[in-house]
Amino acid sequence: MIAPRCLLLIILLALFFPFESVSAHEIRPAALQLTETADGMVEVEWKQPVLSGRKLKMRPVLPDQCPVPETSRQVLTGQAVVETWSVPCRLDKGILKIEGLDQTLTDVFVRITRADGTERTDLLRPASAALQLGEAGGSPAASYLLIGAEHMLFGWDHLLFVLGLLLLTPVRQLLWVITAFTVGHSVTLAIVALGLFTLPGEPVELLIALSILFLAIEVVRKWQGKTSLTIRRPWLIALAFGLLHGLGFAGALSEIGLPAGTELLALLLFNMGVELGQILFVGLILAAMWLLRTLSVDQRKWIEIPAVYLVGGLGAFYTMSRIIT
Repeated sequence: MIAPRCLLLIILLALFFPFESVSAHEIRPAALQLTETADGMVEVEWKQPVLSGRKLKMRPVLPDQCPVPETSRQVLTGQAVVETWSVPCRLDKGILKIEGLDQTLTDVFVRITRADGTERTDLLRPASAALQLGEAGGSPAASYLLIGAEHMLFGWDHLLFVLGLLLLTPVRQLLWVITAFTVGHSVTLAIVALGLFTLPGEPVELLIALSILFLAIEVVRKWQGKTSLTIRRPWLIALAFGLLHGLGFAGALSEIGLPAGTELLALLLFNMGVELGQILFVGLILAAMWLLRTLSVDQRKWIEIPAVYLVGGLGAFYTMSRIIT
């Protein structure tokens, strides 16, 4: 019964969600670096994520006193396009905005370095896509906490994997399993974000999708009375796949970089944001399970079986889409 239902779910997903629209990392932030030089020029570096091989339809608009550049240089680096140009400009007044940001789910990390060496950082969001220059900016690192939380809560592949862990793991072992997953992704997140190691994004995302599908299969095997290393030691597979998912988390940081002078603080805050998002998600799922127990509802029928169809179906769908695209 499991396989036909999963196949039906995959077909329905394929009909209603085109491959190019499916991205578990649509929340990858963009980054805008503005650097004033002593001769009155502003060097602009604009990094924006590429989804399914295409740029998002957004672009920075400098203050009115800054002319529109005649030419710019574009380079594709992994899953981002880096565009650079320079214009004669001052950044002491006016409004800086990101045109088209309100039509996306993306945040933009803005870093402004003035000619006197002072810096300002801000996080622009779809609901607040502009900032007034000449005012004080935010903390150089504090914005990473919010980026980390959003990357977890809107990263459907990570949420599906955690849901799979909840389905596989007995409640008495849940703390150790979630902790193992946290340790795993924290290690690789730090290693990649600090530039000590890196892997191309495409194979990483394919392996993450496969890890979700693998967990769903193991849950079904457990229900059938079978056993495996994953079923006996779920913390071990959580740790191993946590290392893999950490590479996915690091993809968001690699596009915007870490603020100079506060790299470790920004990394810590980003990881804390990821953990806060994870704790919130786990808490909501456990609360739903508790509520259904109090209502004397069949938990296996109304939560666990639909959930494993969701995890397995989307895991297979993400795998297919990342192979095809």
